[in-house]
Amino acid sequence: MDPDCSTFFCQAWTARWSLLEGLMVTISSSIMTIVIGTVLGFVVGLILTYGMLPLRLLARLYVDVMRGIPVLVLILFTYYGLAILKIGVKPYWAGVIALSLFCVSHVAENVRGAVQSIPQGQHEAGMAIGMRFFQRLRWIILPQAVRRALPPWVNTALEIVKGTTLLSVIGVVELLLASQQAIARNYMILQFYMAATIVYIIINFSIAQAAAALERRYAYLRY
Repeated sequence: MDPDCSTFFCQAWTARWSLLEGLMVTISSSIMTIVIGTVLGFVVGLILTYGMLPLRLLARLYVDVMRGIPVLVLILFTYYGLAILKIGVKPYWAGVIALSLFCVSHVAENVRGAVQSIPQGQHEAGMAIGMRFFQRLRWIILPQAVRRALPPWVNTALEIVKGTTLLSVIGVVELLLASQQAIARNYMILQFYMAATIVYIIINFSIAQAAAALERRYAYLRY
């Protein structure tokens, strides 16, 4: 360690570009995974609820398998599995694919539970006034289901952010690995890990607050 740069702030400033790049990797991979997982998970969740029997069985198999695999194993399996299949994918995208597969399964189960928790009387009321299936789904079921699915969705989103730390095992330099590389140069273990912890808390707190604001937006929905 440079004796002229012995403070944490000096060392952090020296490593600022690698730390910032690691932070951007963490944020970008989290956002892409959450968006992909939410959109596809919503579709799979509706298939679990309303799909034809063969589709429901396939969706159920996918959800149960993906929810039963540890995230680290899924990341390694995706990265090395694609390589074995001669599919050239960079570690970053292999990590995003693996985390998205995990996210889809959890969001799908959340959506299924939220939709099925809506009382049958809501469906029957829509049918009584002549609404078609997709009209009932759009105007009656989904607005209520979205509000119920938000709390577990937040938990899934937070797990995704924390799961990005596992991408380092396939060589993706995200925030944690960038911090570890800085520690290897200056041996300020506690300081850099504490700084990384604070950054992760800020990211997750921001997600939780955004979801809370969205939940308040749908607070008028009652039955």
